[in-house]
Amino acid sequence: MFHWRTIARFVGFLTLVSGIMMSLSLLFALNSENDELVGLLISVGISIFIGGGLYYWGTRKEPIIKKRDGFLIVTLGWVAMTIVGALPFLLTGEIKSVTDAYFESVSGFSTTGASILTDIEAMPNSLLFWRSMTHWIGGMGIIVLTIAILPLLGVGGFQLFTAEAPGPTADKMHPRITETAKALWVTYLILTLTEAILLWIGGMTPFDSINHAMATMATGGFSTKNASIAYYDSAFIQYVITVFMILAGTNFTLTYFALRGDVKRMWKSEEFRIYMSVIGIITVIVTIAIIISQGTQGELAFRQAIFQVVSIITTTGFVSADYTAWSPVVLLIFFLLLFVGGSAGSTSGGVKIVRHAIIFKNSVLEMKRLIHPRAIIPVRLDGKAVSQDIVSKVLSFFLLYIIIWGTSSMLMALILGLHGGYSEEYIFETSVGAVIACLGNIGPAIGEVGPVDNFAHLPNVAKWFLSVLMIVGRLEVFTVLVLFSPFFWRES
Repeated sequence: MFHWRTIARFVGFLTLVSGIMMSLSLLFALNSENDELVGLLISVGISIFIGGGLYYWGTRKEPIIKKRDGFLIVTLGWVAMTIVGALPFLLTGEIKSVTDAYFESVSGFSTTGASILTDIEAMPNSLLFWRSMTHWIGGMGIIVLTIAILPLLGVGGFQLFTAEAPGPTADKMHPRITETAKALWVTYLILTLTEAILLWIGGMTPFDSINHAMATMATGGFSTKNASIAYYDSAFIQYVITVFMILAGTNFTLTYFALRGDVKRMWKSEEFRIYMSVIGIITVIVTIAIIISQGTQGELAFRQAIFQVVSIITTTGFVSADYTAWSPVVLLIFFLLLFVGGSAGSTSGGVKIVRHAIIFKNSVLEMKRLIHPRAIIPVRLDGKAVSQDIVSKVLSFFLLYIIIWGTSSMLMALILGLHGGYSEEYIFETSVGAVIACLGNIGPAIGEVGPVDNFAHLPNVAKWFLSVLMIVGRLEVFTVLVLFSPFFWRES
């Protein structure tokens, strides 16, 4: 039995919060030469009216949220937020297509950063700010924000945190989940403000620095410039963003403790060591490849390499150079990086480093088990045995992830093929690139959705399909797909 009034109350609250956050964009429309103020006011009004109505209609009487309720709240909450998030684009007339407005909203909240805008700099600041705000809200997860203020709702929130928290585990910093959520958001806010200040010092305008800081910490990738970070020919700005992308792709639990002075905990984390090692090794390889193939000088080659490697691994999607033009070897490396992802417990998307580590360790141990069939040899992470249940879930997730990518790529190719006018090379590269870019919440990929392209040229059916994939990827696959299973809806 589902607690529908409780579910409605939470979905309403999420919609209400979206409307309140949306109202901040009004500050940038007051003195604007554009006429977006009325459209923004209507959008804010609709969001607050619908959200407030659902919140009021919902009940306070349910003291506990069951796990099934949690999955519904997370998924329906994200759908509701993406719908109201599209209103400012649509009602201001800046994006005239419902499909395009929704795609941009989903891309923002899911921190994908895939855009249909062909001239970003022509957009009014109010909408650029809202665009970045959708990143920032979605980055840590609006559900975690809700948990931080759950005492106002009078219900517990552990089930919501389990359903929303990125990665296979939710490492708690405090005994109470509410305190954990608050600590996450404080850490998130501190890092965002710190980066914004540094970018401002580096030469960005205050407006651009705030927008890029929100996009970085959310690992989103929306920029206020058509050329993304390549617009800023500044080593300081690119290195600052690189450092904060690395932090955004790190487990926020570790970052929280590091800010409290316990830096050693970071280096004790095996996942963090693997994460940094992958970044380091791939950066060296790509740097050498750039020097050889492009003749680029040492520091610039290193800076371009580490920026793009970190951008792809953390699924941020910022662009400082067109990596598809470097060399076929580099392009292959970056394509494989699209399947990596950052750390569990971070704002990044993708498969996640910890899952790859568990899969690799389990594969090596399978060979040992062949030689010693009676031995009990567990997978270990950070020196502790990983339960077989978690190993099974990780393997299932990875298999399902690859199946979804492969199947969706074929469907995408079919969609593009039926619309005609596309070459076979375009269909193949764009299909596999667009699907993994959206499923992994990355943004740019390969083909005609690469770092110097966008998603505007895709047919509407493809955009709706990719929008679904963005939500599925952001909510870690199982959270959404479980809703389509018959046993989920059976009375327990």
